[in-house]
Amino acid sequence: MKHLTKISIHTYSIVGFFLLICQFQQVFSQDCEPAYTLTPVAPNNTIEWNKFPEFSLPFKIIYNGPRFDDTQSLPLRHGFSHLASFSGAEPGSLDPKNRAALWYGVATSSGNQPWADNMLRSPWQNDTVAYRNYWDNYARIIFDADIICLDIERMQREDRDILALKSNNQIPQNYRSLNDADFLATYKRDMRWWYTEAINRFKIQKPNSSALVSSYSDVPVRNTWLNITANSWQDWTTNLARTHYLTQDNSGKIGGSFYDAMDVLTPSPYYYYGYNHPIGKDYLSYLLFNIEANRAWSDKPIIPFVWMRIHDSYDPNTPLIEPFVAEATAIFPFFSGATGLWLWENPFFPGSRQENYAPYEHFIYGLYRLSEFKDMFEGAYQLVIPQSARDNMEQQNPVWRGVVKGSNILIAAQNPYAEDNEETVITVSYQRWLKTITLKGKEIVLCKFDLNDTVNSSEPVLSDAYIYANPAQFDLNVVLTGINGSTDVDFSLLNTKGQVVLTKKIQAFAGETRDHIALPRLASGMYFARFASNTRTITKKVVVNQ
Repeated sequence: MKHLTKISIHTYSIVGFFLLICQFQQVFSQDCEPAYTLTPVAPNNTIEWNKFPEFSLPFKIIYNGPRFDDTQSLPLRHGFSHLASFSGAEPGSLDPKNRAALWYGVATSSGNQPWADNMLRSPWQNDTVAYRNYWDNYARIIFDADIICLDIERMQREDRDILALKSNNQIPQNYRSLNDADFLATYKRDMRWWYTEAINRFKIQKPNSSALVSSYSDVPVRNTWLNITANSWQDWTTNLARTHYLTQDNSGKIGGSFYDAMDVLTPSPYYYYGYNHPIGKDYLSYLLFNIEANRAWSDKPIIPFVWMRIHDSYDPNTPLIEPFVAEATAIFPFFSGATGLWLWENPFFPGSRQENYAPYEHFIYGLYRLSEFKDMFEGAYQLVIPQSARDNMEQQNPVWRGVVKGSNILIAAQNPYAEDNEETVITVSYQRWLKTITLKGKEIVLCKFDLNDTVNSSEPVLSDAYIYANPAQFDLNVVLTGINGSTDVDFSLLNTKGQVVLTKKIQAFAGETRDHIALPRLASGMYFARFASNTRTITKKVVVNQ
């Protein structure tokens, strides 16, 4: 696993921006406009592949989308390394290294079985012979591929849903008679056996295959949206209770037969909400959380499934995502440690209605922009993750990530929460290097800088301060960012009359410093939190609701 380096991010007001210019005397800039500018497709139900320059990337990027009239394997010339939806003479005309396969119906295509029953999802009383025959036959006839992903999706996910089976007469009595703890342990153990056995049968029938094997969405931290900020980043990355039993061994630790049988992890961070939904604005932190959280638990390569639609696999009227969301989806995963992407489309959707596929072209354009810096992802490089995606979601701040190779740093930045014409100035930093970048609306800045263009200060610099939750009741959670050394920061809380009601000295360190400040009994209302270092004073409004 590549090293994740803690550095800092903050948003400047316009006043703060000019203070920074005055303090450092010089702000370096670099022109990183792409060599090719996209003009999105106008006609419906087409993707204009040939208008893009031909390019490649050092990742496994799988095209499982609509082909329309393409019979020339055009995605392989424009950023994609594999095809999993075929047209013309494919897949026979493709080199196996360019083939990928999504194995649908692993659990549901072998007759009327308890495991296949969507309401039951039971590992007991299934016809093992029928399943093995089905799996063996599939493995014998499937074409050779570089990567195959099993689509199983037949297990009860939560303990409460597993325990609910104890009252179902379709579950054998000898299992229903178990106490709750034993019932849970037995269900999970036997379900892992079924998931593992499907992979085992494939490998038995393909003993000479070098295909990488994965299972759709079956990863340590499964896709979730609503409760990400309910748990701290430390909890997400150290508490085994946050991981799913399919990827655990019988003692509850990451591992076991099913986890060991997979070569690649394929989480599925599809977007469940459109951008205009309040939660939908968290799309980028949600995507990156699913990568970063799983990297914290596993060294296996991670290739997320992404979809150019708002997630509803059963509704053919599901809309496509916003173009800027599609472009960000193509760029940012690799800055969080993804080793590829699997672009999926419901095979029953394309052609059934007239749609403009501009979001697909913006995704391709994102890959193209990344390809201009592909050397940064070849060989040894280091990821720069200033703040976990979980914390980005909680603070709803601009997202930026970096890649360091040699004396260069590649920066990707976007403010998903910005208004269309809003300007956001952020500071990106790595060790003693620091740079300011202006984001316009929700544009994506992708730019490489020379780390030798350093801007040094003789004093440790306090970049910004965040407070949450706000309104506050009994305490304040404080985050200080951007210190390029260590320094004392004087905290004071003032009322609207300018009277100091609370003080505290905070020892701030390089990168990010967190502190917890208990509030005295205060009248409800507006207050001002002031953070003063030797070089800068930052004031934030705080609403106290006691």
